[in-house]
Amino acid sequence: MADKALIEKAKKIFEYFLSKKGSRKTPERFSVIDELYSLPEDEHMDVEGLFLSMRNKGYTISRATIYNTLDLLVESGLAVKHQFKDKVALYEQALTYKHHDHHVCNQCRKIREFSDPKINEIKETVGAEFNSSIKSHSLVLYGDCLIKDCENKLDLV
Repeated sequence: MADKALIEKAKKIFEYFLSKKGSRKTPERFSVIDELYSLPEDEHMDVEGLFLSMRNKGYTISRATIYNTLDLLVESGLAVKHQFKDKVALYEQALTYKHHDHHVCNQCRKIREFSDPKINEIKETVGAEFNSSIKSHSLVLYGDCLIKDCENKLDLV
């Protein structure tokens, strides 16, 4: 179930962002917010997935509009863009975003999110070593699911 208050907050922020930028406030752009913010918080979606989902719900929107709107959402801080190995860009909502890292299965391509405080300790250590205030990081671990858990089981017999 989508959090309507969260969607409305995202729309207000986006409207303000578009006004400051001098960009058009089209219904199609706001429908992308509806769709992205209707996903579960930990779900990642690509442009094609958004396009098909929106078309199935009766929206008339082009892929180009989705691409352009997602770029604006990333720029405004309302979406986060991820690029995993050989996958197309994936997006997730950012208003309730808490930093996390990712594990991607080489077989089934399932993306799992995780957080570990030791990673922040490493970030602080590296920052001190290079006399740098590290603002962000990205960590993606690629591995194989345990065979019994993998959604793309290999026939090993």
